[in-house]
Formats: sequence, structure tokens, C-alpha cells
Amino acid sequence: MAQNRPNILFICTDQQRGDSLGCTGADWAVTPNLDALAAEGALFRNCYVQNPVCSPSRASLFTGKYVANHGLYANGVPLPAHQRMFTRTLADAGYDCGMIGKQHLAPCDTWRTEPRRDDGYRVFEWAHGPNHRALENDYHRWLRRTQPDIFARVFPEKGANEDTEYSNQARSGTPIDHVPKETHYSHWVAERAIDFIDQPREGEPFFLMANFFDPHHSFGAPKEFRDMIDAEAIPAPVTTPGELDEKPGPHRAYSEKSYSGTAPGFQDYTADQIKEIRAQYWAMIALIDHEVGRILDALAASGQAGDTLVVFSSDHGEMLGNHQQLLKGPQLYDDLTRVPLIVRWPGQIPQATRIAAPVQWIDLPATFLDAASCAPAEGGQGRSLRPLLQGQTDDWRSWALSEYRYSGFATDPLIMTTMLRHDNWKLIVWHGQPACENTRDAELYDLSRDPDELENLYHRPEHAAQRARMKATLLDVMALSEDRSAPRTRPW
Repeated sequence: MAQNRPNILFICTDQQRGDSLGCTGADWAVTPNLDALAAEGALFRNCYVQNPVCSPSRASLFTGKYVANHGLYANGVPLPAHQRMFTRTLADAGYDCGMIGKQHLAPCDTWRTEPRRDDGYRVFEWAHGPNHRALENDYHRWLRRTQPDIFARVFPEKGANEDTEYSNQARSGTPIDHVPKETHYSHWVAERAIDFIDQPREGEPFFLMANFFDPHHSFGAPKEFRDMIDAEAIPAPVTTPGELDEKPGPHRAYSEKSYSGTAPGFQDYTADQIKEIRAQYWAMIALIDHEVGRILDALAASGQAGDTLVVFSSDHGEMLGNHQQLLKGPQLYDDLTRVPLIVRWPGQIPQATRIAAPVQWIDLPATFLDAASCAPAEGGQGRSLRPLLQGQTDDWRSWALSEYRYSGFATDPLIMTTMLRHDNWKLIVWHGQPACENTRDAELYDLSRDPDELENLYHRPEHAAQRARMKATLLDVMALSEDRSAPRTRPW
């Protein structure tokens, strides 16, 4: 076994846009710790997830496979038992593995915990989210033990917030979102991560995944963090009059109601309410940044920072009013598919590295295994980011793929979409028969001229050649992404 393998600290948020940090262009963001982390390592400008919804995206992370190959195509679908998690491989290689917070590789809309898999974790402190009333919610156990009065006030024995969809209906946060900082879910994640870091197992490197639930809706943060955000400094949502007229029909439905009609939509809010949602979103990020700073300070104080690969990212983005939509769904704009990615690896990555090449979430497990001197995962489809991190840009892919297969709340008819980002162009296909009963349609964007994806060029005659090129490239990418990992043992 290789010596001097790094610890690996993976800090993951939920529903965080790629443009939401100061270092990624949000001048109004209060993110000094994450900005400093980016200055000390590498910032990826174009990291794409394989699905814009939690479970399928996270399944791609843990297996290193595209959605079509790992089988968890939608929230509410368990990851098939035969799919191996990269954490199991790390544990078998001698890593002390821990998971804190949300994992979401199985249905979670019950009062029970998410079932454990053969995951390799020594520490498994699970809490799907701050409002999730599972009896095994470790955040609730901690809050009940440390702040029983707050727990009793926020979670009465009987009440509307026992509904697992309670937070989807909330318009301005829920009581648990606005509790004092020291009792917040994000603080609990940091507390448990610090405890893990402060108690290393001698002779064993560690892998820790610290999962924050914010900035997932409902949109609310402790007052001290909301007070840090200047709502007037945040630009208005990106859209143009009549934008939805030239987009596929479901876009209008997702403007009227979010989450396939199960949550309030953009059109249910006033302009001032949307402004406040956006301010609360960045208040939640400010809290995350504060808690990330505490984790990184503890890592430094423990003397392990120089031996630790730190990665910060998120499972998907948030529409946040752009294109007259909120939350997430089959829309494959960069708002949902592009996420932050920061990597710090002392001695391996030059400081202030900036990488524009498109990378994918399936590249993260490949990178973790590479750093740990493990063999690539069987069937893994990602590539280690180490060559890019060390300036070797030759032969890197020029594309990214994201697939939505009625992955969120179900619609009637069901919706399937596929996105290809290739160089500075993006194609989004809204599938029709025989894949699903929707009307076949598509979107085409020139990101070099229209980075906000406002102008759909797909049906314009002058772009027919580019449309054809992108469709042909998508077919080739989908053929390449098929799972052909089974060995061919004989000629026939």
C-alpha cells in the first residue's frame, strides 16, 4: 500500500449554483473562507453534475457512473445493491471513512432513516435535512439533547411540520431555518466534522464527507447572516420579456408551479418576495462559509491540513428566479447543472489555479481513488482530475453530459431531458415518443455570446448546421457513455 496517502475532506452542499461564491463572480456573496480556499488551490469554472436532482446526482458521485448506468434515475429509487460505492473501496484500502448529514441514495420520505449500504463508513451520522422527522435523524437527536426548548418549540408533538413535504410548501423558510446559529443544521454538520477531525485513528488516513443541507429551499437563514446580505446588491433574476415563448412548453408550467406542480412557482411570488428569496439564499451560503471556515481552522489546528486533500462542491444548482423559474426539475440550464468545485491539495496544486475545461461530478470519485493510490473503480466512467490540477490539459474531454429521466416529482406525461455541453455550445433535448409522451423539442445555446441561455437558437434556420453537429455529437457521447465495463474474455 502506498505511503503518505492524503486525508480526503469532501465538503458538499445541496442545491448550490456554480456562480454563487465571491470567487465565481457573485460580488455580493459573503464567502471569505471559500474564496480563500480557492486562492490556496484550484477553482474549476465549468463543473457539471450528471443530473439536476439530488439522488441521481449523488448516485453518480458515489458510483462514478452516468445516470443511465447506475440505475438510480429518480428521487425515491434506491441505488441497486450491486452498485459499489467508492467509500467502500477507500475503507478496504485502509481509510477511516465518515459521513455526516445528508446522503440520499434511497427513498427518504418516511419516518425511518435511510437504509445503510455496504458503504465502508465507520462513522455514519445521518440527517436527511433539518425538517425531516425520521426518528433516527442525528441532527434532531443532537438538538433535542443540547437545546430541548428549541426542539420542542420548532417540532411540537403534533403539527403541520410533520409532513415530509412541509418545507416544499414554505415560502420564507421554516422555523428550523431561522434558529440561532449555534443550533442550526449547518452548525451541527461542522461540529460533528470537527469532532471527527480531532480524533484521528493512528496510522489511518481519513475520508470524511460533510454534507450541508443548505442552500436548499425552503429559503431561510439565522438573522445574523441575513443581516450580512445586501438584497439591493443582488442582480434581478436573469430573463427577458417573452423568453418562455421560444422555449419548450414545460418551461411555462415550471414557471407557474415548481416541483412538477407540488410547490409554489415563480409566478406565485411578487418581485419583492423573489428579491427576498435571493437574499435568503446568499444568507444560507454565508452561514455555510462560516461553518466551513470552522472546519478548516480545526483541520489546521490538528496539524493535518498539509496532508489533506480538501474538495468543496454541490450536488446540483437552483433556478432562483432565473428564466422565471424556481427550485429544480428537468430544466438543464447552467443554473441547475453547473456547480462550484474547489480543490486544495498542498504540495500537489499550485495556488490560485483556474481551470476552464469542462469536468463532471463522476470525476470526483476517480480523483479520490487516484489520490488514495487505489485502482480505478470497476465500471467507473470519470477521470482523475490530477492531470488538470497539475497543468496537463492535453487529451481532456471537451464536453459534459447530464440526463434527467423523470428524476424529480413525476409529471403527466413524464419528462425526459438530456444535455450536452460541448465547447461553447449547449444542446438540451426534450424527448418525445417513444421515450415519453411529451412533444419532442430542444434548446440550443451559444454560450460564448449568450452565457445566460436566454436565446434559444434551435429552431432558427441560420443555425441548422450547428444544430446538426450538436445532435450528432450527442449521439456519439451517449454511445461512449454506455457501460461496457464487463471484460471480453474470448473472441466469441
